[in-house]
Amino acid sequence: MTDEELRDELLRRMEMDQAMRDPAKGVPGDKRLARLQRLDEGNTAWLYSVVATRGWPLISQVGERAARAAWLLALHATSRDVQRLFREVMADAVDSDEASARDFAYLEDRVRVRSGRPQLYGTQFHNGGDGLEPMPIEDRELLDERRRAMGLEPFADYEAFIRKSEGD
Repeated sequence: MTDEELRDELLRRMEMDQAMRDPAKGVPGDKRLARLQRLDEGNTAWLYSVVATRGWPLISQVGERAARAAWLLALHATSRDVQRLFREVMADAVDSDEASARDFAYLEDRVRVRSGRPQLYGTQFHNGGDGLEPMPIEDRELLDERRRAMGLEPFADYEAFIRKSEGD
């Protein structure tokens, strides 16, 4: 597969992923959830085969938008073990400026939350008693420092945005 073919396929898969998750379609019913699960399973298997044969899709190979598409597919991976692998190879890409540190922070938090561990960057929320609230966060006093290092806005700003979009 050429870099151009990989880019096109990543973008195609991202568009399908986002169309399936479109909030304008309302709360997904059982049929849509089943289709979404199949889509995520297929994307997980496909991205795994890409990573196994050619490594993480790098910005210099596929461009920023398609590299972001790879991250989105990794974020929605159905297997925790495969998602951890994606996190590891994406971390190497971030270290060489070939992937977004900001995007990586979301993947790191997703992997941690799915493993029952506190998140580092405060990107993952769940529906609590009073609406959306952050999942547990490690060393909360260092949160904004970690967020800043990854190119993320201060947590208070992000939390306000999440709570505002909840009402939209």
